[in-house]
Amino acid sequence: MTQAFELPQSPLSTTCLEVVASLDDVTVRRGGATLLDRVSWTLHAGERWVVVGANGAGKSTLLQLLAGSMRPTTGSVSLLGEPLDETDLDDLLPRVGWASAALAELIPVDESVIDVVLTASHACVRRGAEWYDASDVERAHELLAQVGCRRLVDRRFGSLSEGERKRVQLARAVMTDPEVLLLDEPAAGLDLGGREALLRMLGRMATDSTAPVQVLVSHHVEEIPEGFTHAMLVREGRLVAAGEIETTLTSELLSQTFGLPLRVLAHRGRWTARAALSRLG
Repeated sequence: MTQAFELPQSPLSTTCLEVVASLDDVTVRRGGATLLDRVSWTLHAGERWVVVGANGAGKSTLLQLLAGSMRPTTGSVSLLGEPLDETDLDDLLPRVGWASAALAELIPVDESVIDVVLTASHACVRRGAEWYDASDVERAHELLAQVGCRRLVDRRFGSLSEGERKRVQLARAVMTDPEVLLLDEPAAGLDLGGREALLRMLGRMATDSTAPVQVLVSHHVEEIPEGFTHAMLVREGRLVAAGEIETTLTSELLSQTFGLPLRVLAHRGRWTARAALSRLG
């Protein structure tokens, strides 16, 4: 059985940052297309956010802005008290954990699993001349054990199943004890068993007061782990709603987000959505 994450106390709990990240009137245009249109958003300490929307709604763009891998066309982004257009990203980004399909594509298929996790310490995807001490190696082993990948440490990343890759990426994302954890569709492509195992793991992290602020992107409400506190709904690059999850994940607002009548149900901290067979009420 996979054991619970036992994260060290987050630096966030000692820096007393109230606002962890913010987007102020952000617009992103690329190649004549508007990916985000005047979006403002504030993340506070202790919050666990899910960003929901259809494919192409701008969800991944939001995460790339927070991860510092994309700059807005207009507007401003701040992270951990620093404006991203004025700060040294080499110093800031180790404080951010990021797992996404885009990142997975950058990891060489012949890289060993243990090195995939270790290299997060230097924000690189292939082990080179950088040096790791015994405590780094021990932590990487512990994290892989916690995500159920103890036996995979010497395997090549390219030989792993989709579910195994997701778990290894999660271990990599928390390797640096990040203050913010960004997860781009972590359950995408997993079978039912793999999805539920991963969501159980993320749910345990969400309820850990010392764990980092989490932002998870999904286009399925069924993939929201227990313990998430806030939701942001986006459609065609525009903000539909953002706030506490119970008042944001409603049938009316989710129907606006996806452009069809939906009925949303919540049960014991998990969510489902189905096409409405009758008028929404």
